[in-house]
Amino acid sequence: MKKIILITGGSRGIGAAVAQQAAEQGYTVCISYLHNQAAAEAVVGAIRRKDGEAMAVQADVALEGDVVRLFEQVDAAYGPLTALVNNAGVLAKQARVDEMDSARIQRIFATNVVGSFICAREAVRRMSTRYGGAGGAIVNLSSRASRLGSPGEYVDYAASKAAVDTLTIGLSKEVAAEGIRVNTVSPGVIYTDIHASGGEPQRVDRVKEAIPMKRGGYPEEVARAVLWLLSDQASYTTGTTLDVSGGR
Repeated sequence: MKKIILITGGSRGIGAAVAQQAAEQGYTVCISYLHNQAAAEAVVGAIRRKDGEAMAVQADVALEGDVVRLFEQVDAAYGPLTALVNNAGVLAKQARVDEMDSARIQRIFATNVVGSFICAREAVRRMSTRYGGAGGAIVNLSSRASRLGSPGEYVDYAASKAAVDTLTIGLSKEVAAEGIRVNTVSPGVIYTDIHASGGEPQRVDRVKEAIPMKRGGYPEEVARAVLWLLSDQASYTTGTTLDVSGGR
């Protein structure tokens, strides 16, 4: 059966690394992106230059209509989806809870939580044997922040990722008998652009001494965990969280 993967937020960082590794493993790849079309096209171009199949679709996962359109475009281009990676996520400038306003919190939850739910819904409607599908696998990207809390920095982001953890647990039990496995990868501090979004591009280097392995991680290391959970090697693994965090 043809392996078709959708990776949300696949134009950079962990998402881009997952896309590249998935293509190397024989997946047909679709990535979504929010704003950076050039970066998305660069990922697609790199895959095509190695004779892989790939496309990029602009979509804001915080908008239900965009998510539905995204999945419909995958259907039209490639056929039934076999793997979903809920990777798209945002955070805001470092702040304490007593400095946050409602708009900030709602924006983060709309992308990180609601987006993951709606993407998972659309994937289940295509993969589940209940709907005539052939099964598949979903990997949600969480964060070690969900258990550490990120005090003084990103408690809202951490809370949104805790919701993603719970989505994995509940959904995995709902669809386990329908041919779908659902798991989470929980990265620690990884060298990606997301830290710049929080106002501290060098955050990984600042905190790495608190990590038992004394270094930050790399997107490719997280991607390997994602691809393992999607693979047949993880055929009896569902509802679990795999930490990729250097021991923290």
